Amino acid sequence: MAQTVRDVMSPAPREISADDTIERAAQVMRDEDIGDVLVMDGDRLLGILTDRDIVVRALAEDLDPGTTPVDAIFSGDLVTITPDTIADDAARVMRARAVRRLPVVENGQVLGVVSIGDLAKAVDRHSGLASISAAPPNN
Repeated sequence: MAQTVRDVMSPAPREISADDTIERAAQVMRDEDIGDVLVMDGDRLLGILTDRDIVVRALAEDLDPGTTPVDAIFSGDLVTITPDTIADDAARVMRARAVRRLPVVENGQVLGVVSIGDLAKAVDRHSGLASISAAPPNN
């Protein structure tokens, strides 16, 4: 039986508000040892912000992370998947959209995030990406 996203996703993703600062988002990522946070307006998913977004869209553009809201740099053109999506199908969506993470949503509620690393570990646990993704952090 094929694995579903529910089997491999990271549950309970960290969320921030669109008016939180970039600095606050970076602190959450550091403290939680994660590479992304979901940007929310109450219970409504607005987008995703990654550590790469902070570097490329904020720091490289000389935005002040202490005063600039994440609203200025997050990715809002999201594609989401359901927890019952087959892992291989989620990988196809990532490839087609050139994204590394997908929010997992059911009935309007955010349940988790599935990353390319999560899928690599589930689909081909002997691949180089799966090995890297399964390794302990080096911070």
